[in-house]
Amino acid sequence: MNMNTYSRLITLWFVLYVGLCSITNSLAASRQCHFPAIFNFGDSNSDTGGFSAAFGQAGPPHGESYFHHPAGRYCDGRLIIDFIAKKLGLPYLNAYLDSVGSNYSHGANFATAGSTIRPQNTTLHQTGGFSPFSLDVQFNQFNDFQRRTQFFRNKGGVYKTLLPKAEDFSQALYTFDIGQNDLTSGYFHNMSTDQVKAYVPDVLAQFKTVVKYAYNHGGRSFWVHNTSPVGCVPYIMDLHPVKPSLVDRAGCATPYNEVAKFFNRELKAVVVQLRKELPLAAITYVDVYSVKYSLISQAKKHGFEEPLRACCGHGGKYNYNLHIGCGAKIKIHGKETLVGKPCKDPSVWVNWDGVHYTQAANKWVFDQIVGGSFSDPPIPLSMACHKHL
Repeated sequence: MNMNTYSRLITLWFVLYVGLCSITNSLAASRQCHFPAIFNFGDSNSDTGGFSAAFGQAGPPHGESYFHHPAGRYCDGRLIIDFIAKKLGLPYLNAYLDSVGSNYSHGANFATAGSTIRPQNTTLHQTGGFSPFSLDVQFNQFNDFQRRTQFFRNKGGVYKTLLPKAEDFSQALYTFDIGQNDLTSGYFHNMSTDQVKAYVPDVLAQFKTVVKYAYNHGGRSFWVHNTSPVGCVPYIMDLHPVKPSLVDRAGCATPYNEVAKFFNRELKAVVVQLRKELPLAAITYVDVYSVKYSLISQAKKHGFEEPLRACCGHGGKYNYNLHIGCGAKIKIHGKETLVGKPCKDPSVWVNWDGVHYTQAANKWVFDQIVGGSFSDPPIPLSMACHKHL
């Protein structure tokens, strides 16, 4: 083979390679989903102002790292749901319960801090009290929202700019991040881990019912987060300590994490059942447990310095105090003094207030899950309207 022939073959190979890459990129781009809206259901992990609207604003220093003022989030900044919205080119979601200054043209957030899948029999102000806005209530709110927004949107005027179109409900992404409080509620009722595991099937049966309701109301694309490593949350480890022999190398309480993993296995099985029962649905199961546990157990590797202690709090092994929370003030000599102080640099702390993650941790988790590496099927967020690639 002479040099001219060889050069021509190399050139031809290069042209074919570039052409194939172009075709591949075009096909990938054509499979990108267009989500005009997000409808989110969950607890404090994705609450963007619902609880604050109902029961009073989460005060400073919440919101300090990004919004520079309280923004309805139990965090120093943004949550995973905020990064999801940003990635999809949508504004941050307004809470359904927040009547002031909200725009719902791009969806709505029904999540509230303290929410559970299964309704609770406790009042909000009890130790271990949870939100009255359980998942069934959140769906009822969504049902009412869907019906009433179209009634008002048809009136025209400002309603057309503030409310979603009818077709947005079938084209939207439905996100779920809920279930952690269903597990912790059992521990606050002095239940054993076996007793908590025993009621998980009932909790997930109720979750399954709500997803089917959403499907019957037009929902087709579902993005479902599993639950977090509960045994690594400071307030659980502080209020419900376990024997040293039951603490793992990361410093987490093994029994509580085992229950969370059991919940996640059962949740994944429910998702498999839902795929069979809802033939037009694309349901992506996202393993945030593994991502968060990796972050906590290998914090320094991922650029964080404090994996288990709360950035914002007061005293104790985990800088968490049930009675003196983040932002709490006490009177000293008749003068209010901030004692629930934030750390100097939340960007290197995993936990914000003993219960919730920092913005930096939320961003790190989002960066791991957005590409589909921790999803079943392994579909990136931007293609979550497809059942498979």
